[in-house]
Amino acid sequence: MTIKDIQSKAQDKMSKSIEAIRLEIFRIRTGKATTALIEGLKVECYGSKLPLKQIANIGVPEARLLLIQPWDKNLLPEIERAIFSSDLGLTPNNDGKVIRLPVPPLTEERRKELVKLVKKLGEEGKISVRNVRRECNDEIKNGEKSGDFSEDESKRAIKKIQQITDEYIEKADEIVEQKEKEIMEI
Repeated sequence: MTIKDIQSKAQDKMSKSIEAIRLEIFRIRTGKATTALIEGLKVECYGSKLPLKQIANIGVPEARLLLIQPWDKNLLPEIERAIFSSDLGLTPNNDGKVIRLPVPPLTEERRKELVKLVKKLGEEGKISVRNVRRECNDEIKNGEKSGDFSEDESKRAIKKIQQITDEYIEKADEIVEQKEKEIMEI
């Protein structure tokens, strides 16, 4: 494996780590209704667990209301059960045809809890990025020991990997900062 391959692998893995935390953080409730809150919820149906978005239409008719319309009305109790067992803290209203999911405004205390959660997720993402850096640096050092790279090449490569790492850690910080601002402003 060449140094370029190692660097592109590092960039690819770090990018995936950042995208994963971006998706996790995006799902965190900020006091306004968004389909991202529930579309990934796993619902027990047809002998397996499927994401809610694969078994129902999810809409946002009002700023603080989600509307879930399952394609199979028999799944309403299962969808309710999935919402109750999730950590969303939302109470579904089932009328036999659709589920209305009111999204209450956040209290100050809940906002602070959510900010802590966002920071924790951001830190997990940065740890993941650093683990990728460590893996790649180990590959470079092993390549140097086996004679694939010179000492200068490996030092330059390790420096480049660090630059890539810094970029992705900065991206993670930006995502966390943006979400924190969103949570505290609403």
